[in-house]
Amino acid sequence: MKKHIMKKFISMLLVLTMIFSVTACGKSGGGKLDIGIVLPTKDEDRWLADEAKFLELIEEKGYKAEIMYSQASSATEKANVEALIAKGIKVLIICPFDVAAAASTVEMAKEEGVQVISYDRLITGTEAIDYYVAFESVKIGEAMGQYLVDQAAAYGGSGLNLYLYSGALTDNNSFSYFRGYWNSLQPKLADGTFVVRNSDVAMKYKDTLDLTHEQLYEIMQSVDTEWEPAHAKTLAEADLTNASKEEKALSFIIAPDDNTGRAIGDAFLADSDVEEYRLCGADGVEGSVQYIIDGKQDMTVYCNPEMITASAMELAEKLVNGEKAETSEVIDNEAKEVSVLRSDVQTITRDNIVEVFLDGGVYDAKNYTNYEGISDSVKP
Repeated sequence: MKKHIMKKFISMLLVLTMIFSVTACGKSGGGKLDIGIVLPTKDEDRWLADEAKFLELIEEKGYKAEIMYSQASSATEKANVEALIAKGIKVLIICPFDVAAAASTVEMAKEEGVQVISYDRLITGTEAIDYYVAFESVKIGEAMGQYLVDQAAAYGGSGLNLYLYSGALTDNNSFSYFRGYWNSLQPKLADGTFVVRNSDVAMKYKDTLDLTHEQLYEIMQSVDTEWEPAHAKTLAEADLTNASKEEKALSFIIAPDDNTGRAIGDAFLADSDVEEYRLCGADGVEGSVQYIIDGKQDMTVYCNPEMITASAMELAEKLVNGEKAETSEVIDNEAKEVSVLRSDVQTITRDNIVEVFLDGGVYDAKNYTNYEGISDSVKP
């Protein structure tokens, strides 16, 4: 009996340690919370940027809110939500680590009368979410694909080398991004302008514009970066090893986000057979600004955290006050039609990076070099 009690006590301590080690506090005032926010990991610039904007809004508006990180663990995510429920939250804003595994976590919150906003990533297979707040995910992929289509026109000919990479298969956004790539690129696969060098499965479907989810999965599972830069670099290095000199000398590349993009770009830069490449990423994170300035990355699709955090917090405030939000879109999460609020995105290239990011005050210009008279040269 004593051993059982001791084990239980130790387990509770471990859970509490996990919770408090990944918490960022807002203005809870030591009392009850209205809004709980759970983000997937502190190890990516994207989520740190979102946290900073959430904290600004909490300070400015005086929201009774708290932010917690799950550190890429569904178990920690569930413990975080339990802790927030215990603090009396009325609304949960959650960006899941694993969209399917999070279903049971939000169902637990729903049973306690908490309204749930699925943030950036759509939680699937449950009726326990009330709203989905996200960027224009398919547009992000379409912008990347269209950029490469536009660049290809300057090279002419056919059989241009294309390398496609996806985000994690546990994230619905990965599928939306990839569908977006495909919408823009598939006509140029069908007419022979591009040849996908790192996925035979993609070439199998080159004549099919409207891929099923299963077909997307079939392609993506061989090019899945898992949103991990180290894994993305390993994938790219393997792809380059398997390619002939002609199949990589001039390369057109889509990475699912900027962090994996920098890693993939580094792999292509290090290969002596690569003479030139065009590389697209997404999110517009701080770490990729110098890469774009230096010509190591062509473009990014900026997902302004100010827009999506403000949308989520305005919605949460309405729900706390017993109001509902008008939406013009719904999305099927495999269990129900979920109301969606979308935030727009912006394409950033060398042409507008100084204006938007540096002159616009998104990032501090003193942290960057060589941004005057940016060259069109791609490989330094």
